[in-house]
Amino acid sequence: MILAIAYLLLAIRENPWCWAMAIGSTSIYTVLMYSAGLYMESALQLFYIAIAVYGWHQWVTGGGAAVTGTPHSALTVRRWPWRAHSVAIPGTIAVAAVSGWLLSRYSSAALPYLDSFTTFAAIVATWMVARKILENWLYWFVIDSVSVYLYISRGLYLTAALFCGYLVLIVFGYRAWRKRMESGQ
Repeated sequence: MILAIAYLLLAIRENPWCWAMAIGSTSIYTVLMYSAGLYMESALQLFYIAIAVYGWHQWVTGGGAAVTGTPHSALTVRRWPWRAHSVAIPGTIAVAAVSGWLLSRYSSAALPYLDSFTTFAAIVATWMVARKILENWLYWFVIDSVSVYLYISRGLYLTAALFCGYLVLIVFGYRAWRKRMESGQ
């Protein structure tokens, strides 16, 4: 939990070290989610490790243009156009529905549709964080709200409490990134 909180606090400050915290936290959560029967959440943790490496590279290099000596990440915060959201949201729901159906039919997964939704939505949102898309914070608010229910239903009370804390920090993250974007930094 400490590593997960450190990740979010560093991400809010746009500090690339957030990605190192993500790798540590997700390594632990891979095992925890699998043991709770949340197979998609466990697989998601493996994705998080890979995207943490990508995100670290993107934030440090500015997405390809090397920049040194900056107090924050070289990559700047930006917005996604509405057409990107109009593809991402229904696409995520469709993939989650298919995954949920497959899990409900062929596995013993707990809450397969919610597990699939939070997993595939988190993949999109994490990619958005790695690219510094402002609206990632809004996506995370929805995902983490659903995740609180998911974790409580599986008896993962500390993780549910962590995600309740995330809901508060998300508001600060959104405001900080929006302010930085609007100031042109």
